[in-house]
Amino acid sequence: MSQQSNDLFSSKVLGHPEGLFVLFFTEMWERFSYYGMRALLVLFLTSSVLGSNPGWGWPRESALAIYGSYTSMAYLTPILGGYIADRIIGYRWAVVLGAFLMTLGHLSMAIEIDPIFMYVGLCFLVVGNGFFKPNMTSILSKMYKEHPQKKDGAYTIFYMGVNSGAFLGMLLCGYIGESPDWGWSYGFGLAGIFMFIGMLQFYFTQNIFGNIGLKPVEDEISKEVEHPDEATKNPFSAFDLVMIGIISVVGLVWVINDPVSKITSFDVFNFSVGGLSGSNFAIATALTLFLLVIVKRISQYTPILRNKMIAVVILAFITIFFWASFEQAGGSMTIFARDYTARVLEGNYKVLFNIVNTLITVVPLSIITYVLYKLMKQTFGRFAVGNIILASGFVIIWAIVIYMLRSQYNDVKAEVPATWFMVLNSLFIITLAPLFSKVWESKFNPPATIKNGLGMILLGIGFATLAYGASGIPQGARDASVSMLWLVAAYFFHTSGELCISPVGLSYVSKLVPGRMIAIMFGIWYLAIAIGNKIAGTMGGKIDEITAEYSMSTFFLIFTLIPIGLGVLIMLLTPLMKKLMHNVH
Repeated sequence: MSQQSNDLFSSKVLGHPEGLFVLFFTEMWERFSYYGMRALLVLFLTSSVLGSNPGWGWPRESALAIYGSYTSMAYLTPILGGYIADRIIGYRWAVVLGAFLMTLGHLSMAIEIDPIFMYVGLCFLVVGNGFFKPNMTSILSKMYKEHPQKKDGAYTIFYMGVNSGAFLGMLLCGYIGESPDWGWSYGFGLAGIFMFIGMLQFYFTQNIFGNIGLKPVEDEISKEVEHPDEATKNPFSAFDLVMIGIISVVGLVWVINDPVSKITSFDVFNFSVGGLSGSNFAIATALTLFLLVIVKRISQYTPILRNKMIAVVILAFITIFFWASFEQAGGSMTIFARDYTARVLEGNYKVLFNIVNTLITVVPLSIITYVLYKLMKQTFGRFAVGNIILASGFVIIWAIVIYMLRSQYNDVKAEVPATWFMVLNSLFIITLAPLFSKVWESKFNPPATIKNGLGMILLGIGFATLAYGASGIPQGARDASVSMLWLVAAYFFHTSGELCISPVGLSYVSKLVPGRMIAIMFGIWYLAIAIGNKIAGTMGGKIDEITAEYSMSTFFLIFTLIPIGLGVLIMLLTPLMKKLMHNVH
């Protein structure tokens, strides 16, 4: 392995192995496709069946139920996909298979003639994401196994690839999909085209990774012997496995049944128990059983490990509510941007927007293109096909950007796409991440509870700005024209909160539990995020009901008070959490 690692580091681009940038661009195209589709999904489903760019005219509750189920399952399938790659097909083939399935998913969604194509497309996307998502980071981790001092820098570069793809995907797929000159099918199709480019680019350059990520062989696995002090002391009992099976089946059926029951007349849980609907009874039962299994298993560990696992569970609980609020970005906040925000700009405001939009688009894309040039200069002789495919993707990107900007400059007045506001999250991450990183690496680095509390409070402040901005919207109104500055401010605070919580969450999991338990605890962490995403869709679907009975401000105040309250609570628990974490900082 040492020789292999040294070979990878013998040829560098910008101080890192050239393979890092193959992963960078592959991940960039995948995030382009994921966030590009995510930006359009709810807007397409809820847009009127009439007009210049007709959608399907679904009720908002039904659209957000689909959105919540899709985003939640996108965090569950990587648990299975990572296991299959580890044991059967290897990381590389898992990435290729995942990318291929997601390409099929996006292209299926581009076919609008029947809802079945959207359902099939979403299934392909969820399964493909399960194979792709965990194994990209597995390859990266293996590359830097013997160079831990460079790992932080590598993950920072990789994270920039994630956000670059998200930024470009939401910007360009959103623009094409919302444009009456093109339409939703072209937006969904564009996401598929770039996923296909990412797959081909990875496939034709994968030999750059040496032996990393190849199909596992038995003798390699057998060498990974655990240290005696970390040998498994608490194996899953038959009772545990039965309970986990029941929880998994009921939870999965519930997640799928929720949107199905709203869209069609079919409902698996068409019964009631003691005043509870069948759906609520089923999910309450699954959650109760899950908590019993967690409590049972934690109680069987040694006191120190038990304390650390309790700390992880508390942080995971906060994470659920963070994502339940944060993921309103693709749901209720996008509806707010389309139907309740003044997006038509004229005169000097139009000119200012055009200048800002040009700068935030062209500058990052130019930097990424320079990285592409450096990679091609280093690797073209060995991987010509992969480089040509990658370069062709950038030619298409630049063509769409030039077309978009020229159209916006030629328009007498500019209508800012509703999806444009979503790019602010990636833009703020790119600009604010270095600042937060410096703080976390300095002597002012706060404990996990303070980071989580601060993140939740900032998230709540973001929704408070929306609640204040929406205060003039009449009760039950279906449209309005509030200033877009409220959304800009909200995304700024939300991104600041995300930087306090999201990047450091998995880091604390890895610090608090032994290596043999990381996979299981990561699974629990992803489960928490999945639950949060589903709650986001469910709560976002209440926007019409709450707005009709109370007001739009009341709707956003819910997402203000709960995060701020939990943020204060977790901060107050700092002394207790320090004891539970046993000096892990």
